[in-house]
Amino acid sequence: MLSKIAKNRGLGKPETFDFLGFTFFMGKSRKGYPCPMVKTSRKKFEKSIKNFKTWLFDNKEQPAGNLIKELNVKLVGYYQYYGVTFNSYKLSAFLHRVQQFLHKVLNRRGCGRTYSWDGFADMLKVYPLAKPKIYYALY
Repeated sequence: MLSKIAKNRGLGKPETFDFLGFTFFMGKSRKGYPCPMVKTSRKKFEKSIKNFKTWLFDNKEQPAGNLIKELNVKLVGYYQYYGVTFNSYKLSAFLHRVQQFLHKVLNRRGCGRTYSWDGFADMLKVYPLAKPKIYYALY
């Protein structure tokens, strides 16, 4: 409905904008109605990934259990800020990237590879990482 009005006025697709670490854009709801949506801003996403990577490499000497325990505290804080409606894809992508860096860090601690990807997945069963969760429903 809104898009028909915009087309009649010759406005085209609404622009996106970044605010407080989120990108706001127009999308469609499950029923097909236009609605405003949010996702993590690309700049903030990449900056957070870089900060997590730096922190992991600075703390790689810690035992795996302690490292993952502290990492979970950081992940939950990230999820609490960015865990809003329509942002679950970016939260899952963030967790996957952090898992990749954690795997790389744990393999750089000794001489030779410590974990294959399958062994790393088994280790994550013992010391699980915090899963993404939507904390705030905007609609």
